[in-house]
Amino acid sequence: MKIRFGVIGADPRRRSNFIFHNFSRERAELVAVCDRDAEQFPRLKETYPEFENVKTYTDYRDLVKDPDIEAVFVVVRDDFHEEMAVAALEAGKAVYLEKPMAISIEGCDNILKAAMRSGSKLMVGHNMRYMNFVLKMKEIIDSGVIGEIQSVWVRHFVNYGSCYFRHWCAERKNSNGLLLQKGAHDIDIIHWLAGGYTQRAVAMGKLSVYNRTEKHLAPGEKPDRFVSFTPECWPPLELTGLNGQMDIEDHSMLLMQLDNGVQASYEHCMYAPDSERNYTFIGTKGRLENIGDNSPGTEIHVWTNRGSRRQPDIVYKVSQGTGSHGGSDPLILEGFFDFLEKDLPPHVSPIAARNAVAAGVMGHVSMRSGSMPCDIPALDEELIRYFENGQKKA
Repeated sequence: MKIRFGVIGADPRRRSNFIFHNFSRERAELVAVCDRDAEQFPRLKETYPEFENVKTYTDYRDLVKDPDIEAVFVVVRDDFHEEMAVAALEAGKAVYLEKPMAISIEGCDNILKAAMRSGSKLMVGHNMRYMNFVLKMKEIIDSGVIGEIQSVWVRHFVNYGSCYFRHWCAERKNSNGLLLQKGAHDIDIIHWLAGGYTQRAVAMGKLSVYNRTEKHLAPGEKPDRFVSFTPECWPPLELTGLNGQMDIEDHSMLLMQLDNGVQASYEHCMYAPDSERNYTFIGTKGRLENIGDNSPGTEIHVWTNRGSRRQPDIVYKVSQGTGSHGGSDPLILEGFFDFLEKDLPPHVSPIAARNAVAAGVMGHVSMRSGSMPCDIPALDEELIRYFENGQKKA
C-alpha cells in the first residue's frame, strides 16, 4: 500500500521540487498540492505530466483536512512553518517539515508539543545528515582516530548569497536571520558530530555589503530568482534588484559553548567569491578537515602526527552521491517513508532541529545586542523523553 501524501508549496522551480523529482513512485503517491499562487499548478503539471490528476488547493487548511492524505510536506516560507506544521499534526497527518523548524524557539516548542499531543509523526528536513562527506566525517570521529573532540571550527563561503537578499529571506520578520535559514544546517552538524547541544551563544554580525547596492526592488516587484546562481551576480556591490527592505546580516560569526564542554565557532559570508563548507574538528589525538563538500574529488584529511599541514597523515576519499544536494535528497525522502512504514528513526530528531534553531536565534539576539552572551532556554523533559523514545510515550 503506497503512502499517500500532499505538499504545501507547489512551485516546481523551488525547494519543493526535490520531492516531486526524487520520491519513490513505488512506495508513495502524490495526492494533492497546495499553493496560494494558483499559477503554480499548471507549471507543476507541465513539468511533471504524471501529476495531471493531482488535487490542487489554494488554502493549506483544505489540504490538511483531506481524508485521502496520510502525510504532509511543508515546504513554504519559514515564518509559516509553525502554523502549518501544527495544523497538519493536529489533523492527524505525519509531517515532513523543511528546515529551519521555525523562526523562534517558542515556535519550535509549539510544534514539538503538537506532535506529542497528537501522536502524529514529525521529521525535519536537515538533509545534510544524509550527505556523504558529513557521514564520512562522523564515521571517522566515531572511530576515535582523532580522540575526544574539544574544539570545532566551521566556515561557510557562499557565492550565491545575494539570493537571500532578493526576496522575503532578507527581512527579519520573515526569517529572523541567516543563522536560521542558512546556518541551521551547519549548527545541526556541529551538534551531531561534536555530540552535544549549544548551551550559550555569543555572536557578531553585520549587514555590510548588500545594503550598499543600488536600484532595489520596488514594493511588490518580483525578483529574478536565479541570477544569484550565475556569473552576473559578481561583484556584489554592483548588484541590482535586491530587496529594499533588507535588515538581516550578510555575514555572521557565532561562538557556541556546548553542553558537553566542546567549544565551537561558525562563520558564514554571503558575498564570498567562492562557495564551500569547511569543517574542522580537533580532538585529543588529531584533527579532521574536509576538502570540498559535495563536489567531485571531495576528501577528508586527518592529521594524527605533529608536522606540516600540507601533508595529512590519512586521506579519505568521499564518494559522490546520486541525486540533488550531494545525493542527500533521495535519501532523506527514503528516511521519511521508512519512518512512516517501518518505524525506523531518521538520522535527525525534532529535538536536534529545535536546538539548531535555538542556537541560531540566540546568536541573532547576541549580535543585535552588543554580543551579549545568551543562554539557550531549556526544553521540557517530557518532550525530550518522548522524542528520544522514537516519538512514543513511555
